[in-house]
Amino acid sequence: MPAQDGKTRIAAVGDIHIQETDHNKWTEYFKEISRQADILLLCGDLTNTGDEAEAQVLKEELKACTIPVLAVLGNHDHEKGRHKLIRQALQSETVHILDGEAIAIGNIGFAGVKGFGGGFDNYMLSMFGETAMKAFVQEAVNEALLLDRALARLDQQHEGLKKIAILHYSPIQDTVKGEPEQIFPFLGSSRLADPLIRRQVIATFHGHAHAGTLEGALSNGAKVYNVAKPILIKAGYTMPFFLYEV
Repeated sequence: MPAQDGKTRIAAVGDIHIQETDHNKWTEYFKEISRQADILLLCGDLTNTGDEAEAQVLKEELKACTIPVLAVLGNHDHEKGRHKLIRQALQSETVHILDGEAIAIGNIGFAGVKGFGGGFDNYMLSMFGETAMKAFVQEAVNEALLLDRALARLDQQHEGLKKIAILHYSPIQDTVKGEPEQIFPFLGSSRLADPLIRRQVIATFHGHAHAGTLEGALSNGAKVYNVAKPILIKAGYTMPFFLYEV
């Protein structure tokens, strides 16, 4: 997989929001990614309304992609409760939808979860109060545990891997800045940051916050990238995907 210079080029984008009318709209996009990268990461909100018909369109468009594709689902993909059907539609030998799973490609290990909200740092919601509030916080806890287990499996099964995480929700506040502060609790959770730091992930990619910030860092300095398509367009990417080299 690595190029002649020994580097692996990873393309990443989130929030592509495929619609049923998108036939042939993405072919050149995926061909160009295949020319420039060795692996493609799709960071959630693959569909626009969470309909499996939209996933079928994406499946056809991804046939133009000649490199491995690793993806997580997002909140839009869960909108109609058909996320399992979306995953089934997209999963193939070359397209891997991660939901607490991990996969190694070359010397890089990838772990993926959707993540969830809950807020950041000193303003993170606590497990207290009404049952509905506790359930909200528990969802974030569960996603963080899924992420930790996936990263742990990479450590157990593959010695010396460089680890990368794929999320939809953000693990840090820095990459959601630009959004209204009132909605920060719905854009991500610091609970996701703990396994990333403890398991020494070298880079994390997410989407979801369309008006956020492209780049931030965990407390240990490891980079976090918000690669939501609107962010990349705002940053001036004429072909909106982010390239990262390992």
